[in-house]
Amino acid sequence: MKKYIDTGKKDTRSGFGDGLTELGKKNKNVVALCADLTGSLKMDEFKENHPERFFQIGIAEANMIGIAAGMTIGGKIPFTGTFANFSTGRVYDQIRQSVAYSGKNVKICASHAGITLGEDGATHQILEDLGLMKMLPGMTVINTCDYNQTKAATIAIADYEGPVYLRFGRPKVANFTPADQNFQIGKAVQLQEGTDVTIIATGHLVWEALQAAETLNEHGITADVINIHTIKPLDDEAILKSVKKTGCVVTAEEHNFLGGLGESVARVLSTQHPAPQEFVATNDTFGESGTPEQLMDKYGLNASAIVNSVKKVIARK
Repeated sequence: MKKYIDTGKKDTRSGFGDGLTELGKKNKNVVALCADLTGSLKMDEFKENHPERFFQIGIAEANMIGIAAGMTIGGKIPFTGTFANFSTGRVYDQIRQSVAYSGKNVKICASHAGITLGEDGATHQILEDLGLMKMLPGMTVINTCDYNQTKAATIAIADYEGPVYLRFGRPKVANFTPADQNFQIGKAVQLQEGTDVTIIATGHLVWEALQAAETLNEHGITADVINIHTIKPLDDEAILKSVKKTGCVVTAEEHNFLGGLGESVARVLSTQHPAPQEFVATNDTFGESGTPEQLMDKYGLNASAIVNSVKKVIARK
């Protein structure tokens, strides 16, 4: 099986910051708006290089979305930045009415997503955002897995016409995808090939899926491992091709199983190729304070949980 090497743990929010910095140099229409979290979103360098294209809105997230929507009318490409909880739940009405309904070319960039936000606790750990955003007509939803992929996605969405939700995280995680990758919106990435089970993962759970595949391989179980970075539009073709071969699937995500990647995959399978499925996700719950490692273990969002789910789903074939 193919081995993936962690080239050094890096936070995905830095991938966003570095991608935004690169965009600032090559695309004069790119502007950045932040809701008083410039350092946390790693937007400092863009601000320093292009002060005339950086707008500090303050703790006024709804206002930030409205301003961003208005700026698109003049041909600007606004990237908004704040925590995922504040990027979605707090401003859902403004996103729905001013961005999605109007089809505005706003890039909603959301850091500190999921329970790996850690010690800040449940009030900040949004686990519903993928569901909220994918339900909006015309909204593209992206959830990246490491620094390199986040940087590539940030650059790619600037060339995409339409509203985008880009989700990434706070902690330093394995960095294992190619630095020179060609990020294609809506296209899944096949990481491993196997015949016994399909593991479809997104975000921080992609690395855990690869670790799970290694463990399973030692026990004679081979897995297709697919990185779904684009939740919407979903790569139905890649999902169906794999599950038709393996006959069962495990989905893995740092999100509530209600409304997340798993439910989207289940929709595809139920309508086109029914197959046993197990979900690695939070189970209709809020998070709590703790280290990312403690929380991923407690809520069953790691390689061990994926291995256990694979054993369950294979038994159902």
